[in-house]
Amino acid sequence: MRTPILPQLNTAERDMMDQLLKGEALNHKQATRLQVILGKADGKRTGEIAEVLRIHPVSISVIVRRFNERGIDGLLKQPNHKPGKAPLSQKVINQVLKVVQTQQPKDATHWSTREIAKQVGISHTKVHQILQAHDLKPHLVKRFRSSDDPAFEEKLEDIVGLYLNPPEHAVVLSLDEKTSIQALQRTQLPLPLRSGRATRHTHDYKRHGVVDLYAALEVATGNVTHRVTEAHTATDFLAFMKKVLRCYPRRELHVILDNSSTHGTADVQDWLAQNPSVHFHYTPTSASWLNQVEGFFGILGKQSLSATDFQSKRALRDHLDAYMRSWNKCPTPFAWTKPAAAIIKSHRRMLKRISTAVH
Repeated sequence: MRTPILPQLNTAERDMMDQLLKGEALNHKQATRLQVILGKADGKRTGEIAEVLRIHPVSISVIVRRFNERGIDGLLKQPNHKPGKAPLSQKVINQVLKVVQTQQPKDATHWSTREIAKQVGISHTKVHQILQAHDLKPHLVKRFRSSDDPAFEEKLEDIVGLYLNPPEHAVVLSLDEKTSIQALQRTQLPLPLRSGRATRHTHDYKRHGVVDLYAALEVATGNVTHRVTEAHTATDFLAFMKKVLRCYPRRELHVILDNSSTHGTADVQDWLAQNPSVHFHYTPTSASWLNQVEGFFGILGKQSLSATDFQSKRALRDHLDAYMRSWNKCPTPFAWTKPAAAIIKSHRRMLKRISTAVH
C-alpha cells in the first residue's frame, strides 16, 4: 500500500492559513487548496475531504505535493498549465488554422471542432480554444450578393445623392412592393408570455390567401403612402403611382425603385411622359438594400405580421391599413449616413476578393 502524502505544516503556517480563510482576499480555488492542507494535517481521510469539498481525490495529492514543494505562496499561485500537459506549439496552432481556412471536410459543408481534432490529432476542446482565440466560426455562414450592374456606380451616386442632398422643393420617395403577404391563421391560440418563456405559437396553420402591399416612403419625413392589392402587375403599379401623385399635388417627385419589369412597361412610360414632374431613379441590379423602404418592410414584418393571426384576407388588409395609419401618426425617417464614395470603394474591394477567391 502506498504511504499517503501528508502536508509538512508548522504552527506558523497553520495560523496564516486560518487568517487567510477568515478574510475575503481568496478566490474559491485558493480557499479549497488551503482547506485540503488543513484537513490532511488534521488526519482526515482523502475520500472524506474530496466529498466535502467536491473535488477529485487525485487533486488532493497534487495540492499536498505542491504545498510541500512551494509553501503557501506556491499553493495560492495559479499554475500556467496543468501538470504534465505542455502548451500547444505554434506549429499545431498554424495547422488548425490552415485546415479550417483552406480545406473542405469530406461529406460536410463545414468543419466541426471534433472533425478538426481528428485531422490534427489534438482534443476538440483545444481546437475550440484556438478557433475562439482567432475569432474563427466555421459553423456560421453569411450570404452575400454583389451587383454586376455595369452602371452600378452611376446609379448608386444618383440615389445616395438624393438621400444626402435632395433637390430643393422636391419630394424624394423610396418605393417598392412587398409581395405575397400571407393571411395565416394558427390552428390554436398562442400561449402567452411567461417569466423565462417566450410567447409560443403552433407550427401548423391555415392559409387564407395572399395580398400585395405597395408602399412609398417619404425619405425626409418617414411618412408612408400605401395600397393593398390582389396582384402586382404593371396595371397595379400604375394605379398606385396615380395615388402617390394625388397625395403630392403640384410637387416634383423623385421616386427610387427597383428594376421590376412592371416599372418600365409602355403604359408606365406613357404616363411618365404625361407627368414630367415625376422622375424615376432605378437602383442597381441586386442592390435592393439601397432602397430605404426595405427597412420599413423589415419593421412591418417583425412588429406586425410575424406573430399575428388573420382569419381572412379581409382581416389582413384591415390590419395593414390600421398599421399604416398608426405609423403615419408618428412617422420615423431613416437617416442615410454613408457617402457614395465609401460604398463604391467597398464594392470594388468585394469584386476583387470574389474574382481572386480560391474555390
